[in-house]
Amino acid sequence: MAHLPPFSSFGTLAIHAGQDPENFPGNAVVAPISMSVTFKQEAPGVYKEFEYSRSGNPTRKALEEQFAAIASGKHALVWASGLAGTMGILQMLLPGDHVVAMNDLYGGTNRMFRRIATPQGLLFDFVDATNPAKVEAAMRPNTKLVWIETPTNPLLQICDIRAIAAIVRRFPNAMLVVDNTFMSSYFQRPLELGAHIEFASVTKYYNGHSDVVMGVTITRDDKIGEKLRFLQFAAGYVPSPFDCFLVNRGLKTLHLRMRQHQVNAFAVATFLQASPKVVGVLFPGLPTHPNHLVAKTQSTGFSGMISFRIRGGVDEAARFLKACKVFTLGESLGAVESLCEHPAIMTHASISKDERERLGITDNFIRLSCGVEETIDLLEDLDQALKAAVPAGTNPSPADFVHAYQKTLGGDASAVAPVPTTSAIPAAAAAAAATTTAATAPSTPANPYARGRVPAGTMPHPAARFENPPPPPTDEASGQRGKNPPGGKGNFVFG
Repeated sequence: MAHLPPFSSFGTLAIHAGQDPENFPGNAVVAPISMSVTFKQEAPGVYKEFEYSRSGNPTRKALEEQFAAIASGKHALVWASGLAGTMGILQMLLPGDHVVAMNDLYGGTNRMFRRIATPQGLLFDFVDATNPAKVEAAMRPNTKLVWIETPTNPLLQICDIRAIAAIVRRFPNAMLVVDNTFMSSYFQRPLELGAHIEFASVTKYYNGHSDVVMGVTITRDDKIGEKLRFLQFAAGYVPSPFDCFLVNRGLKTLHLRMRQHQVNAFAVATFLQASPKVVGVLFPGLPTHPNHLVAKTQSTGFSGMISFRIRGGVDEAARFLKACKVFTLGESLGAVESLCEHPAIMTHASISKDERERLGITDNFIRLSCGVEETIDLLEDLDQALKAAVPAGTNPSPADFVHAYQKTLGGDASAVAPVPTTSAIPAAAAAAAATTTAATAPSTPANPYARGRVPAGTMPHPAARFENPPPPPTDEASGQRGKNPPGGKGNFVFG
């Protein structure tokens, strides 16, 4: 079974969307860094496009248009961090609203849900969303949000986005958010599979250089986009123009980086799987992964994320991590440099020990983020680190695994894979899936960026009117100017 076919013109969109030189002073080819906090007004309350940098900024606008294009979305908003974007989404809800969340989540998301959002009145159920039937069983009349990661962090479990989207869309007031951090839209487009919002930590693959902290939310829904833009402005969760410039640059090589991440990950995963010093490898690209077939129905490939269990316990894991030389021991992931970490001690330490053990985040569990270094160098580094940590047993030759990606795919990566018959999709959801996907997630959506030119007004910045909008028109009956709140007429009630 092959992957979905690659998304058309991805690299072209990443390089040109939002980057029309005619939109920049002097026809600059690269979007300028606009550090200005404020912008000249033509008259009191009369401005062109930007008024105050929290509500809108030229550099941020270029980046948001770029994100909307590559993710097949309409409204993209970037946030000061991934968790700022998470908080923005949660602030669309009200006390008493119910959230269904995957039980295997990034530690920061888990902490925010349990220790910030729960005391503020949101209700959470954490379920194994790899089985859509469990998501369906957890839904309530007051469910307003379903939050999944796929692949999950750090266990690399796969959730069937289409099946869960079909369930969520039967509840008219609920939204499906897919954390796409581990894949990026180069390999997976949740919006085309029925999700309401693609969320991601831009810090990881999207930026890819370990020098920016940022988050992004992308949607096709006008109301959701407007609510999030208001919250971005009103709560001040905005990144700096310089950070936006760095990410803008990083996105232009995303397609090139993701290809090498994938090549290295296949080599590393197959090498680890063949080592007697390893007792288990989790990588969705391997046919042995329990959700491998589901992954291939919703992605065009796999990223550089791998988890494995070293033979032994915490001492062997620590020796391995300390012995790595090319892989750097550190938190984060998705950058050009390879990273290794111990989730139970590092990224997921905020989760209770009992919960970690129940999920399978054991003391011998290690997470790798394969960078874009030369494949053989990564393999040889792992080889020597495993030998230092677990003396018993003989590793295979690293050189035998350099071309594992090409051997695994066998050149057959163009056919569209059918939904596997083993998928745990509830009968009702399966029946609705085809209709839902066709109605909400066209496989070839209209894309205003297809030629790299951004039509005027495609990504307006309505938040600009929140700060100090132009005076409203005179009310004909009273002769007085209207006194609408800063959102203008037709405001949403923001929870």
